[in-house]
Amino acid sequence: MLPIFYSDEFLDHDTGVYHPEKPGRLTAITKALKAAPWADQLDWRSPTPIHTQSDRLMAALEAIHPQQYIAAVQQLANRGGGYIDQDTIVSPRSYDVALLAASAWLDGIDQTLATGEPAFVLARPPGHHAMPQRGMGFCIFANAAIAAHYALQQPGVNRVAILDWDVHHGNGTQAIAENHAQIAYCSLHQSPFYPGTGAADEQGAFNNVLNLPMRRGSTLTDYQPLFEQKVIPFLSTFQPDLLIVSAGYDATQADPLAEIALQPEDYGVFTKLCLQVTRRTVFGLEGGYDFNSLAQSVVVTVSQCL
Repeated sequence: MLPIFYSDEFLDHDTGVYHPEKPGRLTAITKALKAAPWADQLDWRSPTPIHTQSDRLMAALEAIHPQQYIAAVQQLANRGGGYIDQDTIVSPRSYDVALLAASAWLDGIDQTLATGEPAFVLARPPGHHAMPQRGMGFCIFANAAIAAHYALQQPGVNRVAILDWDVHHGNGTQAIAENHAQIAYCSLHQSPFYPGTGAADEQGAFNNVLNLPMRRGSTLTDYQPLFEQKVIPFLSTFQPDLLIVSAGYDATQADPLAEIALQPEDYGVFTKLCLQVTRRTVFGLEGGYDFNSLAQSVVVTVSQCL
């Protein structure tokens, strides 16, 4: 059984009909997963409600984001919503939904540490662009970084690695990880491209960052050798007690927001390689904006975990 952390409440983060990061992303994924031949092997779990363990959740959040920023997002939602930046929308329910997303990522960590087996966090809004002081790029709170920092507070966890295969560089995650000796961060991303960060020569304060900028039009032929020769050795050498995958699926050829040419089945190759580093891996959704290729890519990832 593979735990899938999901809630219909994630659909309540209302970005508007024309915004690419919309509820239909999750609807497409859940429909595809429930139609898969191995659907009976999925363990659908609701995230811990935000008011049930608010101390745990807020402590994890405040380890990354200043209280002023968290309060500002809450106030914006309470006023009926608005914009953090031109791409990042807060609706009346977005603060609670973003908290619940973070809670789901923490639940994924707890689950994988307890069982030694992978879990998938099917949540939105995404998180890897969120900086400590501000959200950006569709992201409100830095889910992967929050989860990594939280994991390090758990018994027996001394090192956490984050792999980000979203087509955009996770500038927020890197900003938090690069000065933390116990966190390694690796990203493959289209370059030059939004948000303009993630140069190959950025290595972190502890040689704990590996950026692999990809040219537009890159395919599995370009990605797989880098995974085998760079990504997996980097992650394995770090010897993480837990691996977190910022699983964005916007590097598919069909995706409207980028220009990389991966196919959904390629994520099966990546997933298999990750699980060879450690089965203690939490996959958390980031980007992916073509509903069909997004859903199929998640199906492929999940099938490898099974």
